[in-house]
Amino acid sequence: MTTTTTTKIAELNDRLRKGDLSVGQINISGFIKLDYRLLLPAIAEFNGFTEDNDPYGEHDFGKFISHGDEYFFKIDYYDLNLEYASPDPADPMVTKRVLTIMLAGDY
Repeated sequence: MTTTTTTKIAELNDRLRKGDLSVGQINISGFIKLDYRLLLPAIAEFNGFTEDNDPYGEHDFGKFISHGDEYFFKIDYYDLNLEYASPDPADPMVTKRVLTIMLAGDY
């Protein structure tokens, strides 16, 4: 992937993390004790991307603590029908992002 492609993917992922649902949707995995909307500010503010958790520079994964529990978020790229992998994650016209939130202990 080129730097430009990676940068575009990261920008789109950051938009979703910050609440722009025009580029994707949010899913919950496992048992989360509280309303997931209470976790969204922590996901939006997350800036702990490192070589270890973001080796491709796409800002598609993070681990954070909120309300006393440890969580992960992960962004995956699907076609617009959510049936197959996206043919081009850098192109929002053919990609639907899915941000999944889960308790770290459920992973």
